[in-house]
Amino acid sequence: MPLLRDLLTAVAENRVEIVDLTAPLSPRTPILRLPEPFANTIPFSLEQISRYDEAGPGWYWNNIHTGEHTGTHVDAPVHWVSGKDGADVSRLELRQLVAPAAVLDVSERAAADPDLLVEIDDVRAWESANGPMPAGGWLLLRTGWDERSEDAERFLNADENGPHSPGISAECARWLAEETPVVGLGVETVGTDAGAAHGFEPAFPCHHYFLGAGKLGLTQLRNLARLPATGAVLVVSPLPIVGGSGSPARVYALVER
Repeated sequence: MPLLRDLLTAVAENRVEIVDLTAPLSPRTPILRLPEPFANTIPFSLEQISRYDEAGPGWYWNNIHTGEHTGTHVDAPVHWVSGKDGADVSRLELRQLVAPAAVLDVSERAAADPDLLVEIDDVRAWESANGPMPAGGWLLLRTGWDERSEDAERFLNADENGPHSPGISAECARWLAEETPVVGLGVETVGTDAGAAHGFEPAFPCHHYFLGAGKLGLTQLRNLARLPATGAVLVVSPLPIVGGSGSPARVYALVER
């Protein structure tokens, strides 16, 4: 297997860097907060089973309590009503989970405007500079929002009018999902939609269009600043939960240096 040997050699020699894009899971991990009357997910927590004690003298282990959509996680098509007949997280194609990445950087604009929306013209400008969106690949939206991820209040950024975080317009979400060859959308924010997307038509258009088209979502990414605009390979590793609408995931990128 010379190709795989070459890859392992390149990793060992730091010619290919492995960049971790995952936010650590802990009770402090920010979670989406829906208004009443909607139900909310639980925060992440550990329940100790034993730790080198009478319940288990030679081992330490825990039960995990968390929602499917906590921290860095994958949205499967079945997560949304528009994709209700689609795949659950256990049936996602592996080629969707190991795929090229295109990084669209709007971090400077998002720093000035937390309600920034990416439009079709922004994606077309990226393509003019970098080439077409990768077939079978991911669009990763860099907004700089990962800088806020250790502070849940700043990360969710809500006031009396609701949350304020950058994202993608409804028109652009439909176009990306239906007219481009990407298989998924990855973001640094708590969900794939902008904070104000509850008021869009349709509501939460990234969920509606991407999952309805059998494509995927990926949220709460970190370190997108360390990726090039093109050329990285994204690796997404969710738990294969049978019937699951999503899963926390370890996500990283392979970057040639």
